Amino acid sequence: MSGRQKALLAVFGVLLVALFVVAVGTGRDDRGNPAAPSGLVDRLAGVGGERSAVDPAAVTAPCASGAGRLVFTGGCVLHVADLGGLRTLVLRSNAAFTVAAPAPGEAEFTVRDEVEPAADGTGAVATIAVDRAVDVVLSCPGVGGCAVTVAPS
Repeated sequence: MSGRQKALLAVFGVLLVALFVVAVGTGRDDRGNPAAPSGLVDRLAGVGGERSAVDPAAVTAPCASGAGRLVFTGGCVLHVADLGGLRTLVLRSNAAFTVAAPAPGEAEFTVRDEVEPAADGTGAVATIAVDRAVDVVLSCPGVGGCAVTVAPS
């Protein structure tokens, strides 16, 4: 190893030690809150952008009663066309509903969720990741009917 390589290796080692000392010195003593947003993650999401939402026109269903509006009693199966990449299907309703959809990627299982309206009165929102043509099953709890909207965001 030449003298120049040794010097470069020494500078690299000192830099690593300095970065470690700064990281330990600026760390927090608490355990953190997993529900709280992370500043670094938020900045990275801003750089990478968000997934675009599924266009309501790409969703078809026998219970459709207009563009992006689904009205049904009991259940309804909606079909999302293949959009050529990862998208987010956003479903909104004023009442509770249940959604079941296949997981994206190579996973071979179905994700189910019972979506409840938020306490602040904004309604129930389900976000489903889709990366290929899929069928999403919606069901309505109780005796009454449901009205769900395929939202653009």
